[in-house]
Amino acid sequence: MDRITATRTAKLAEECHRKFPLLDSVKNAIAKTSREEFVPAGFRHNAYKLDALPMGSSQWISSPLTVAKMTHYLEPKKDDRVLEIGCGSGYQAAVLSHLFRGVFTIERIESLMLEAKARFRKLNLTNINTKIDDGQNGWAQYAPFERILFSATAKEIPQKSFDQLSDGGVLVAPMQVGLKQVITRFRKVGTMLQKEELEECEFVPIVNG
Repeated sequence: MDRITATRTAKLAEECHRKFPLLDSVKNAIAKTSREEFVPAGFRHNAYKLDALPMGSSQWISSPLTVAKMTHYLEPKKDDRVLEIGCGSGYQAAVLSHLFRGVFTIERIESLMLEAKARFRKLNLTNINTKIDDGQNGWAQYAPFERILFSATAKEIPQKSFDQLSDGGVLVAPMQVGLKQVITRFRKVGTMLQKEELEECEFVPIVNG
């Protein structure tokens, strides 16, 4: 990362932290991730603003503040592995790659995943594993995961996701609750799930197939 980009990402991380006090590790991960690499060329000038931006296939790259919050709510630990449902541009996965031993990210739209993989290669993010599939199936081959993150809104969490979460693990997802969306954190304790509603949000809905 060149000096200008490093300064911009550091300022972006600081701005997110001012609006929502982040764990130091999360703030550093935002500062290490060049958002402009994940934004369509026509929107590069807006890459360091706290706005969600449109990208291909009628999808959006989340606001950096939203990415920071979702990551913070995961309570990341360095030796853990995280499964992300909905890779999109790859920006969230790139942030996670600075915090986790392994990132496993699934995307159902092939063109988006191919673009994200190219970005990961360019940025030399070697601990991100990618798969084109319906994210609601999870990734049984590498389960269980200590953390699972949904980057799209779910009406309910598939049983497969909870089955693939390790005991003591945390799953964070935007959930459809009536007419609003709420970031929700689930903690798996033995066969029990503890549920905590955190704050309202806005994400694209999860799609079957």
